[in-house]
Amino acid sequence: MILSIESSCDDSSLALTKIDTRKLVFHEKISQELAHSKYGGVVPELAARLHASALPKILEKAAPYLKEIKTIAVTNEPGLSVSLIEGVMMAKALSIALNVPILPINHLKGHIYSLFIEREERLPLGVLLVSGGHTQILDAKSYDGVKILASTLDDSFGESFDKVAKMLHLGYPGGAVIEEYAKNGEKRFNFTIPMQKSKTAAFSYSGLKNQVRLAVQKLGGNISRQDMYDIAASFQDAAISHILKQCEKILKQNLFKEFAIVGGAGANQTLREKMRILCGNFGVKLYLPQLEFCSDNAAMIGRAGIEAYKLKRFVSPHEIKISPKTAKLFCNK
Repeated sequence: MILSIESSCDDSSLALTKIDTRKLVFHEKISQELAHSKYGGVVPELAARLHASALPKILEKAAPYLKEIKTIAVTNEPGLSVSLIEGVMMAKALSIALNVPILPINHLKGHIYSLFIEREERLPLGVLLVSGGHTQILDAKSYDGVKILASTLDDSFGESFDKVAKMLHLGYPGGAVIEEYAKNGEKRFNFTIPMQKSKTAAFSYSGLKNQVRLAVQKLGGNISRQDMYDIAASFQDAAISHILKQCEKILKQNLFKEFAIVGGAGANQTLREKMRILCGNFGVKLYLPQLEFCSDNAAMIGRAGIEAYKLKRFVSPHEIKISPKTAKLFCNK
């Protein structure tokens, strides 16, 4: 089996995956959302301390399986440096103790492989990756052949939801609460969809975020619950419309017969439904990971680890390094 470790941001997670059958034998995650909520976002130093406490607790539950471990897959890029270090240090210690090699895993590749947990890899396909820190359209041909077709110029889709929630004092994380508030609201605020006239496929959420800030500012201290509902509905509609327009530019090129949405923000039901319709208009089949594997988790790292294992991407404890910000996230083949 592969023991996989994920600690790139604020979720501590371990999993055990059988190499030959892809069966997920063990998976547990401890979320830090409550601890960070009062700050309106992730506090790196706090995240690191919580990882240092949570990861060993999960490992105790996985201990009976450790004799069957052939390798350790661990997220080493990208993410918060102080969070990545916690997972990588655990991987190093276990590598030495168990005398097994390490597989460094790119967190974003992990999100792609969240589609294939307990399933056979199905590539090539187009991928919309929408997580807390990334918004990208990818051409995923193989484990090593992932090309970025479009990415964000500033804020990400998920990050913009968090920031709007913070403006409305709705806590962290903001994705689920904004989606819930939007259900009760009307599109009362005429927020402009970003980059409507641009012919280039790219994303930008800083301007939309600023429109929301100005709307909240204009309401002053008189903001009502219905105002919040309407802001959430208006913002979510513009944010998703922007995603759809950029995806449409890519789909018009007839590059893909199959497409997928991955990442924590990909759990948004409105986005899922509208992307299903858009893909249907182009005769493209849409794939979605199970909701429990949308957000950061070690099961997806373990599944990606199987492919890395086949390719013999092993390193020693002395060789593995963390890359919090990676300029070249993928091998653009």
